[in-house]
Parts: sequence; structure tokens; C-alpha cells
Amino acid sequence: MSVVDLARFMDDLATESGQAILPFFRAAFGMDDKTRGAGAFDPVTEADRAAEVTMRGMIRRTFPTHGILGEEFGSENLSAECVWVLDPIDGTRAFVSGLPTWGTLIGLTRHTEPVLGLMHQPYLGERFSGDGASAHFRSARGERTLRTRRGVKLNEAVLATTDPRLFADGDESARFAAVEGSVRMSRYGTDCYAYCMLAAGQIDLVVEAGLKPYDIVALIPIIEGAGGVITAWDGGTASQGGRIVAAGDRALHEAALRHLNP
Repeated sequence: MSVVDLARFMDDLATESGQAILPFFRAAFGMDDKTRGAGAFDPVTEADRAAEVTMRGMIRRTFPTHGILGEEFGSENLSAECVWVLDPIDGTRAFVSGLPTWGTLIGLTRHTEPVLGLMHQPYLGERFSGDGASAHFRSARGERTLRTRRGVKLNEAVLATTDPRLFADGDESARFAAVEGSVRMSRYGTDCYAYCMLAAGQIDLVVEAGLKPYDIVALIPIIEGAGGVITAWDGGTASQGGRIVAAGDRALHEAALRHLNP
């Protein structure tokens, strides 16, 4: 199947998962704590599970030889050439709070490399997609190409992170603080939207830690397709999650790395 056909199927996954999610948003629904009280509250909802079940079923029927890695139901056939990486609701805390800063992340890897990615916000009707070479935004208002903001110095940059408590006390937190202390402005509570706004040229820098592959794989082709740079803090691949830094261009990325790797 061609890349175009795969991208169309990814759109179908977004549409169907969105229909599974929306009845729960700003409504009464069941919610569990993944940590079972043994750590910081980590919510999972009926909507998360319904959306992932929907997407897994579609993938199994259409691509029975493909692998799947999902946040809620684990992995299957990860040795396959193509693996779908799913986060049905990235930003569950925002979701349960009625805030629309969450999204469904759908990524596809080939030989472990992210090749296609889509972030869908069904409540707002927004889709951000990329293939590493280009990236696009679609909504009821139309479609446009995504391009990052270039030529921004660190002291002029807008930085985003989901929560400063992502960073472990001590060295990790100090490294993030060094970056945050060097930028013009920082914003919290953004989840996957921060990366999409970076691709759209609204935010210049995203720094996070403690991510899983399903938190980031779908966003890599979008960032890179828009002209941005995204890696681990050590400059390696971002596809395995962990400590992540994304920037609008290489110069800003390198400036951030100097603070993250003193």
C-alpha cells in the first residue's frame, strides 16, 4: 500500500476514534487511576479504552501483518516491518477537566523509524499530519502547510512543557530550569498541542521528560515535516520517548542542548 493510502487509512482511524471519544467529553464517565494509588495520579477513562479498541480492530482487519503499540492495551507483533503507535487520548488530565488541549496520536513506524504521524482533536475538528518531508493542518476553516518559526534566538523563544513536575528533582530539573530561565516566555499544560503549535510556528521550543513512545512517535513526522528538529536530550532519536527536546530550527535546538547537556 502506498504512503497516500496509508495516510488515508490514518485519517479513517482518526475519524472513527474521534466518534468513540466525543460522547464522553464533558460528560459523566468512568475513570481509573493506573497507579492504583501507588504514585502520582495517572488517569485512564472509558474514552481512552473505547478509542484504542476501535483503532486496533480497524488495523487488525486492514493490515493483519502489522504490529501495534498502544498506551492502553500494550503491544503485539512489534517485530513487524510496520508498527502502528497509538495514544487514544494524549492529555487525559485535560480531557477529564473539560479542556480541549488533548488529542489522539496515531503514528506509523517502518523498520522502527517514524514515517507518518497525525494528531486529531475531534472536539475542535483539527488535524495535524506529517510524513517527515511536509506537514499540514486541516480544519473546517480549510487546510494549510505547516512551517516552524525560524531564526529565533533562545532569549526570544516561547517554551512549552506539559508540567514542570515531569522533571526529576535534582540534575534533570536543574537542566530544564536552565533552559526555562533563558527564554522569553514559557507555557504549561499543553501536552501534544505544544508540538503541533511548534510545527505551526506559534511555539519555538518544547522540552519534556518521562515520555513513552506512544507519546511522541506520531509527533516526530509532523515536527520534521514542518522543518523543525526533535531529538532526545543527548541528541539521539526521540522515537523511544524519555527526555525530549523539539525546536523550530537547528540553531535553537543546539542552543537548548547546550543547557540540557552542560
